[in-house]
Amino acid sequence: MTNFKKTLFDLKALLILIALVIVAGILSPVFLTQKNLLNVLLAVSVTAILAIGETYIIILGEIDLSVGAIMGMCGAICAGVLTHNNIFVAILVGLLLGAAAGALNGVLVTFGRMPSFIATLGTMTAFGGITLAYTGGNPISTMVPVFQWFGQGYLWIIPVPVAIMIILYTVFWFLLHRTHYGRHVFATGGNIESSRLSGVGVRQVKVIAFMVSGLLAAVASVIFTARLSTAVPTAGDGMQLDAIAAVILGGTSLAGGRGRLVGTVIGAIILGVLDDSMNLLNVSAFYQDVVKGVIIILAVLLDSNVNAITGFFSRRRAGTNLLVNETV
Repeated sequence: MTNFKKTLFDLKALLILIALVIVAGILSPVFLTQKNLLNVLLAVSVTAILAIGETYIIILGEIDLSVGAIMGMCGAICAGVLTHNNIFVAILVGLLLGAAAGALNGVLVTFGRMPSFIATLGTMTAFGGITLAYTGGNPISTMVPVFQWFGQGYLWIIPVPVAIMIILYTVFWFLLHRTHYGRHVFATGGNIESSRLSGVGVRQVKVIAFMVSGLLAAVASVIFTARLSTAVPTAGDGMQLDAIAAVILGGTSLAGGRGRLVGTVIGAIILGVLDDSMNLLNVSAFYQDVVKGVIIILAVLLDSNVNAITGFFSRRRAGTNLLVNETV
């Protein structure tokens, strides 16, 4: 990858975000206030946490459609346990359930040799059914102040969900970009057969990635439930699509083998900026989905055509050098 191509890839999401912030700030003076910017970060914290786990999966060349359903299931069961136990037990049960659900996805994909799209589509439906059966389709109240702090509290001026998002990003950035496991994730996503022949335990790598995705979905469920003070059975519906969109906007390749967590977080913020700015401008909810869809399509088109764009400039530069040499 040439320096120009690498720079273009690294800065794509950031440039989109800067452009959106500038436009939103011009169109709505309220947008750039401290209170509103913190609200944007608070709104995207759950999506960003889901997207961190989804990044691992997509770098592997897989997809996880079940994170929204895992989030809803863990939130409901965590709230149910909380009504009869202390907060530590409730959160622990939720996190373990999320990791177990992710492990199930990983086992189906690796040992069951199922396409991840089909496997997680099936578990998404099953987890959603479990949630509805457990709750009877009714919300479960969680009016416990200590628990509510995870969704409504502040650390100085920083909302607790935003602080949790930053901590998780730091931990999983280090795991992905600074450890042997992270290198195995990229290697497996880039060429699974070569990785296997090189001694990488590709099955273990994938199962762990799905467990990470499930665990982070459970963390997101705790935050979301605490913020609402209620576990809603349909809380995670559609959240997987926002998470996947954030990963794609951040520059992670759907083909696998390429991606960066910093891009994923920027992608989640892009979605938050779009939602917030269009709400401030009173744009109809119907058109908001259209705008978000167009932005995602343009981002994917740019990502898919990086080679063509950089190749064009490389050819022009080579042609210019040749012309200069001939002139000399």
